[in-house]
Amino acid sequence: VQLQASGGGLVQAGGSLTLSCEVSGQTTPIYIAGWFRKSPRNVREFVSAISGSGGDTLYADSVKGRFAISRNHAKNTVYLQMNSLKPEDTAAYYCATGGSMSAMSAGGADYWGKGTLVTVSS
Repeated sequence: VQLQASGGGLVQAGGSLTLSCEVSGQTTPIYIAGWFRKSPRNVREFVSAISGSGGDTLYADSVKGRFAISRNHAKNTVYLQMNSLKPEDTAAYYCATGGSMSAMSAGGADYWGKGTLVTVSS
C-alpha cells in the first residue's frame, strides 16, 4: 500500500490549504483513512479520520470547526480542507489508512505516507 500526500505549502494565518492523499495498492476496498501531523517539536498528533463510507468523521479538538476531511473513492483520494489556519497548525502532515476509527484516533494506523509540510506564518 502506498500513500502519497501533497498540497502543503506556506500560507498566512487565516488562510486555507487543501491536502490530498492518493492511496494505491489497498486491497480492502473499504478502509479508514486519516491525517496526522508532527510539529516542529516532533510531537505527533491525530488530526482527523474518515470512515470507509465517508459517512463518519472524527476531528481533534484543536482543528474541529476549521478542518474538513473527505474522500473520493473513484479517485482513491482523501482530502483535508484546512481553513482559518493558525501558526500552531505548522507541521508535517501525514496521511494514513487503517481498520478502525477509534484506533486511528488513538494514533494507530496500518499504513503511512510521507509527510507534506504546512507552514503558517503569523
